[in-house]
Amino acid sequence: MKVKVHRKAHFNAAHRLFNPDWDDRKNQEVFGKCSNPNYHGHNYELIVAVEGEIDAETGFVMDMKILRKLISTKIEEKLDHKNLNIEVEEFKNLNPTAENIAVIIWNILRKDIGKKLKLEVTLYETPRNYVVYSGQ
Repeated sequence: MKVKVHRKAHFNAAHRLFNPDWDDRKNQEVFGKCSNPNYHGHNYELIVAVEGEIDAETGFVMDMKILRKLISTKIEEKLDHKNLNIEVEEFKNLNPTAENIAVIIWNILRKDIGKKLKLEVTLYETPRNYVVYSGQ
C-alpha cells in the first residue's frame, strides 16, 4: 500500500526575472514588474511530498523528523532571506522563476531521500500561483 506524506515549509526571498540576452524593453515586456532591476520579494510556501510503501517496522513512509530537518538545513537555510540571483549559486546563470526554483529544490532533496520513494515539490510563489515538480 502506497501512501503520500507531506511537509509544509516557507521561506522569503528576493529575485529578478530577466534574460541577459534581451534588452530592458523586452525583459519588461515579458517579465513585467518581476524584471525590476532592484529586485522584488516573495513569501514562498513549499510543500514537499514523499510517496512510498509504509515500512512494516516503523509504520512510516519516511520519518517526518528527517524530512523536516532536510528541508530546514538544505532548503530554508540556503534560500531564506536571500537574493536568489546574487546569493544562491544555482541561480547565478539560471533565471529564478518559480519553475526553476522548484526544480532546484527537488534536485537538492532528491540526493537525501531514498530512491524507492517518489518525491514531489509544490512551490507557491503567491497564494494563487504555484508550480509542481516531480522529476519528469
